[in-house]
Amino acid sequence: MALFDTVSNDIKAAMLAKDKIRLEALRGVKKEFLEAKTAKGASGDLTDEAAVKILQKMVKQRKDSATIYQEQNRPELAEKELAEVVVLEEYLPKQLSPEELEKTIREIIASTGATSAKDMGKVMGAATKALAGKAEGRLISETVKRLLG
Repeated sequence: MALFDTVSNDIKAAMLAKDKIRLEALRGVKKEFLEAKTAKGASGDLTDEAAVKILQKMVKQRKDSATIYQEQNRPELAEKELAEVVVLEEYLPKQLSPEELEKTIREIIASTGATSAKDMGKVMGAATKALAGKAEGRLISETVKRLLG
């Protein structure tokens, strides 16, 4: 079943369970999915890869918002954002552990022949493609810098 259909079915389940946070998070996801499907130049279909990118963007936005709310001393709003992150992460592929991430990036560095920080762009290009959906871009970048530095 496509991610779009899974989210639609889970919205119904959240409504029946009267789970407000889950329902609100999933409605936001469905809205983003529908906008992507109907955007100018879109084919009307939403691949799971595109859906995962949308979910990753939404998770990052929620985490950034939670950080801002905590800085502004608004813990109740930060909690809501972080609760939505938990719901959204259920639909993302399993994230790599730091050890798995480092091992994969070491393999990419070896395959690209990178030797110094000057080769970071080459490694980052290959790493972001290979690790799409499996690790955050920020973590990939930090690991590449550390290993090349």
